Amino acid sequence: MSPYEIILTVVFGSQFTIGVLGNSFLIYFFTITILTGQRMRVINMILIQLSWANFLMIVSKSIPHTMAAVNLKNLMNDHGCKILFYLNRVSRGLSLSMTCLMSSFQAITISPSSSKWEELKDKAPKYLIPTCSLCWIFHLLLNILVLEKIEGPKMSRNISNILPYGYCSTSAATTVSASLFIAMVSFPDVVCVGLMVFTSGYMVLLLYRHHKQVQHIRMTKLSPRASPETRVTQSILLLVSTFVSFYSLNSILAAYIHLRRPRAWLVHSSAFLAACFPAFSPFVLISTDSQVLRYCSTP
Repeated sequence: MSPYEIILTVVFGSQFTIGVLGNSFLIYFFTITILTGQRMRVINMILIQLSWANFLMIVSKSIPHTMAAVNLKNLMNDHGCKILFYLNRVSRGLSLSMTCLMSSFQAITISPSSSKWEELKDKAPKYLIPTCSLCWIFHLLLNILVLEKIEGPKMSRNISNILPYGYCSTSAATTVSASLFIAMVSFPDVVCVGLMVFTSGYMVLLLYRHHKQVQHIRMTKLSPRASPETRVTQSILLLVSTFVSFYSLNSILAAYIHLRRPRAWLVHSSAFLAACFPAFSPFVLISTDSQVLRYCSTP
């Protein structure tokens, strides 16, 4: 193996290990909570689906690119590439949708009683399961479109109409058709990101106002610890900024890969960025979720 292949193997292998461990723990925790009959928070229904989506995305992204890095991509055929690519696209869309849904649900939950969202507070839990089901159906159907031109890896360098994805390839389309395809599949993502940024900003504003209202009560306390409102605000900002940063960089690279013939390092960079949020977001959730922290601290 060359030094380049060793670096890729270590990077994707580490990302795979971290992501699988973090998401597996959350899946285990929420499953145990359900099976033991403990009080189930409504938002846990979103978190367990988010954990599964992140887990599937890590598996469908890191393993194939690790195989490609060590020149084992010949083990993949057309059907294997279609399955992995479809699984990756569906899990990616679900990860985005569930993150957006979680942010929206939290914004509705903590909104003051005098706000316009007061009527949604009681109805939101009832609409949660149908909304999650629609998200699954939507992404399962939408991403069928990407399967038509997905093929196995092409070894010949003389084929000019093939775009490589490390372990798979796709027939290159014209600039106009590629742009239309990117716009079509990206529109739901843009809507979700915009909604997530809006609801997260709304929550930060609410928490800031609440912190100002109760600040005079805490003036007499000389505790160096941050207030609960500050810690929640920081966790929301961390999740949103991390997601938007990784998503934006990966979207730019993905669009470039669709429109131009990319180099191998650019393909691997896009794959690494795509799997960063699902790999590290579980640890953000674990460190900020009081229910999970109590479970971890229980002997």
